[in-house]
Amino acid sequence: MPHDRDDHDATVPPVAPTEPHERELHGRRWTDEYGWMRDHGDPRLLAYLRAEREYHDAAADRCERTRTEVFHEVEQRLLPTDDSVSWRHGSRFYYTRTVAGSEYEQFLQAGHDGDADRVLLDGALLAGTDGFAEIGLRELSPDNTLLAYSVDTTGDEVYRLRFRQLATLTDLSEELPRTYYTGAWSADSGTFFYTVHDELFRPHQVWRHTIGTPADADVLVLQEDDARHELTVRASRDLHWIMIESRSRDTSEWHLVPAHEPHAAPSLVAPRRRGVEYRIDHADGQLVVTTDDGAPEFRVVTAPVGTPGPGHWTPLLAARPGERLVACHALRTHWLCELRRDGFPLLRTIDRATGAELEIGSGLAAGSVVLATPIEYDDTAVTVRVESLIDPPAWYCVDLRTGARELRKRHEVPGYDPAAYRTQRRHATAPDGTAVPVTLAWRAGTPLDGTAPALLYGYGAYEACLDPEFDPVLPSLLDRGVVYALTHPRGGGENGRAWWHGGRLAAKASTFTDHLAVADWLADGIADGTRLGTRGLSAGGLLQGAVYSMRPERWAAVVAEVAFVDVVTTMLDPDIPLTVNEWDEWGDPRRAEEFAWLWAYSPYENPPAGPRPPLLATAALHDPRVMVHEPAKWVARLRATAAPGDGPVYLRTELGAGAHTGPAGRYAHARYEAEIAAFLLTHLRTT
Repeated sequence: MPHDRDDHDATVPPVAPTEPHERELHGRRWTDEYGWMRDHGDPRLLAYLRAEREYHDAAADRCERTRTEVFHEVEQRLLPTDDSVSWRHGSRFYYTRTVAGSEYEQFLQAGHDGDADRVLLDGALLAGTDGFAEIGLRELSPDNTLLAYSVDTTGDEVYRLRFRQLATLTDLSEELPRTYYTGAWSADSGTFFYTVHDELFRPHQVWRHTIGTPADADVLVLQEDDARHELTVRASRDLHWIMIESRSRDTSEWHLVPAHEPHAAPSLVAPRRRGVEYRIDHADGQLVVTTDDGAPEFRVVTAPVGTPGPGHWTPLLAARPGERLVACHALRTHWLCELRRDGFPLLRTIDRATGAELEIGSGLAAGSVVLATPIEYDDTAVTVRVESLIDPPAWYCVDLRTGARELRKRHEVPGYDPAAYRTQRRHATAPDGTAVPVTLAWRAGTPLDGTAPALLYGYGAYEACLDPEFDPVLPSLLDRGVVYALTHPRGGGENGRAWWHGGRLAAKASTFTDHLAVADWLADGIADGTRLGTRGLSAGGLLQGAVYSMRPERWAAVVAEVAFVDVVTTMLDPDIPLTVNEWDEWGDPRRAEEFAWLWAYSPYENPPAGPRPPLLATAALHDPRVMVHEPAKWVARLRATAAPGDGPVYLRTELGAGAHTGPAGRYAHARYEAEIAAFLLTHLRTT
């Protein structure tokens, strides 16, 4: 019988209905009892999710004291009102502001010639009936008269695009109801290019909108029919070109439209070649191309705009041993490179006239540095943000010619003293001998002698880099004696492109064994091996599901947020979002060998053997990235296969509006984080 809010006892774990469905592929037969959940229109699914949420909430209420304490601690660390550093766009400056009592930030234009600062956009006023708002894009026109902005009010990543006149702060009548991320203005501010996603949430088209005309007059500029590829669009930094990229996991292709001739047909830069990536910028009639063609960790070449193919490439910046070149930004006087070395991000400036180089690092122990504000072509200084797990962000203006730094802003965290904490980059050893980086944080005085609890956090996919960042929630864990371990397993990009290759496709299991190697290293004299927790989100949720199945005895608590756990079934279905374009990351199970990879680690197919620790899984009803049925099916199967004495299993679903990463508002997200923290602290036995 379907569950409903009236007949379910919230103290009893829900039991999902079963509908056995037999499947067979590559000589293997199996039964999926919960495949019916893939039909999101089935009323039993919502009833089951509600019953699970009630069961979770009843358990969370038993941790009310800790949850409330942590929330109030985090709330005190959030400045009620705070301004970001400003940045220049043409002749004007802009910044964002958080306002006391508001969940969402405002976007402002700084005063000019005696005028007062003006609020151009207020996220709180854009929220839907559930109080949710997510900005997809926010693009100022070159002449600073218009703001293109898009809003999602449910969490399904369908954004409504509007155009606001900055002189009157009123929106033009035209609205574009279904758009996605990225956009670009023509040079005359009269045309806007934007992306549209298909029913599988793949951005497959770039359209052109002429300001002052209805949406149904918009023109299709480019369509990508290869389901492995997605489109993005942006303007070159010198505003000469509209640049459209088509990208899969390891292949890219670009088209150009003159920004001064927005109605011109797009021209191809270089045709795609499977396994070859390139990205472009423009300077002085030349394309600046960052590519892995002939350089696995990337190099930079230039090419004439008129003949931009590989046959006309001229070397500019060679690949360097031990470095991953991520991007090369073309400025009038400098090349500005983003790169990675020794597991950390780094910036390098190169004087275009003299070749003189400067490096910009974080200057912090186990810290990170990133470009913090938009860059313009004529800039001779940039703003960078530096931070670590224990150091709140600080913004510096860095002179590209001299490297001189000037502090622009240091983020104030009331009641917090970084000197009371420690952080360090260390390495664990994987089973194959590979050194796996891990960034530790702990409160000074916490013994690293095998007696303290520890929490691991990991991701390890898509060459994404989980660099150290300050989180106002973390001190609440550290103050309670928890050692925090940010793992950097293969599959991520912390150690470059080869690090990604070492944890994808056939090598995916390395991600899981790397994370487990860090746990074992911690348990070998640094932390209490009986009080280890682990947490991750999305592909990081898959990591949690895998290590939960592989080594359930290793963990005292597991948090798997919006976890990609029904790997085989999802990768077998090309008719749902994010399947076809994910085959290059995980594998295509229609092929027998790749099916075997996925089956070996898919958490849904591999429930843990032996005693299980407490598990908290999360989901979001409108999530288009990890659809809600995946964690729901997983939890249902875990319940059905549990043995007496196993730890509890909870499923916390955002049943209203909510994003892939959880509640969007800053206070709502703080409450969510406090809830997660209370679960972990309880099961790590710190309270």
